[in-house]
Amino acid sequence: MSVTPDAARAEVARNEAEQFRQLAEEAREVRDQHREALEAVRQNCERLREAGEAARSAAEEARTESESARRATQEALHATAEVMHATIEQMKVVEDLRRTLRDMGGTPRTESN
Repeated sequence: MSVTPDAARAEVARNEAEQFRQLAEEAREVRDQHREALEAVRQNCERLREAGEAARSAAEEARTESESARRATQEALHATAEVMHATIEQMKVVEDLRRTLRDMGGTPRTESN
């Protein structure tokens, strides 16, 4: 049984068609892998964006809290200064009273029953 040239060419064409089909299938698989990789990259970018936004928000919150703490510290410092000033004024009054009492010590005292 001999193979005719047309039959041989048809067989070669079928083999080539099968090779092209296999190459196309491999190309589709590679394309799908690339799509999956790109989707994974996109998801990672989204997670990083969300993490960056959360970090920015936390930093802003920390800045606000820091500013509040700074104001509270200033108010406490001002209140402490006021208390110290009032204490000094009270000490001056006490010293004046002592001086007055010392000065009165030289005058005769009246005795009560």
